[in-house]
Amino acid sequence: MQQKESHIVPVLDEPKRLSDYAGGIFRAIPSRKGMKKAMDKGLVLLNGKLASTADLVSGGECLELVLDDTEKQRPTIELELTVLYEDEHLAVINKPAGIEVSGNRKWTVENALLHNLKPSTEADATQAEAIHRLDYPTTGALLVGKTRTAIAALNSLFAQRQVAKVYVAVTIGKMTDAGTIETLVDGKLSESDYLVLNSVASERFSVLNLVQLTPKTGRRHQLRKHMAELGHPILGDKDYGTEGLILNGKGLYLHSMSLSFVHPFTQQNLTVEAPLPKKFKKLFP
Repeated sequence: MQQKESHIVPVLDEPKRLSDYAGGIFRAIPSRKGMKKAMDKGLVLLNGKLASTADLVSGGECLELVLDDTEKQRPTIELELTVLYEDEHLAVINKPAGIEVSGNRKWTVENALLHNLKPSTEADATQAEAIHRLDYPTTGALLVGKTRTAIAALNSLFAQRQVAKVYVAVTIGKMTDAGTIETLVDGKLSESDYLVLNSVASERFSVLNLVQLTPKTGRRHQLRKHMAELGHPILGDKDYGTEGLILNGKGLYLHSMSLSFVHPFTQQNLTVEAPLPKKFKKLFP
């Protein structure tokens, strides 16, 4: 069975490349990135022919999105995950360290979701899919969609920055109590707030801080880069840490503490928290 959506391009002031125009026009795929992937897979038609991101539209063209409900099943791994919240539409799991969220490898969080989540009974139920990413060494709250509609709605919330994320990290060196850092990450403006919750003396690192981090944007490695640029890298960060002050064997001390958003179907304000890992509590009992 196929699921289709159609869209007629209104008259535009000037022609636009399809890659610039198509983001958000289909309910099932609200982001530009998702639309590019759909075009690459041959799922988008322009006037009945396969669409390309380089195609131009100016008005009157018919765009169609064709999704096949017969999905290729992902491999399943039996990795026990802690489910922090779950309903028919979505779930939040506690991602462990040392595993990718998704990708071509068998050992990923997404490939463990079938083993850990209850199947949705909604009509558009699909393979559970992670809505955002956490780095390989990062732990904590990860949002998952369980239906096509939920995946689209949650992606839209992230695209509109309507999901509040709070992280906790351990950083190195004496810090000011609070502040905001705003820099370019990968050529794009990025902003994070930080708040020092506790500090302890350390023989090796001088001072270790328990820091709450609130990213205002979502660039790759943003928090890790921001802390390093402040001169207070995150403990265990082998990519952005200071030479001679990199802790080996304990992993990265960065944890996705909570996600807050309006549930797209119940309209309730939802906050889901992931408990702090034991290694944090050993430093800050």
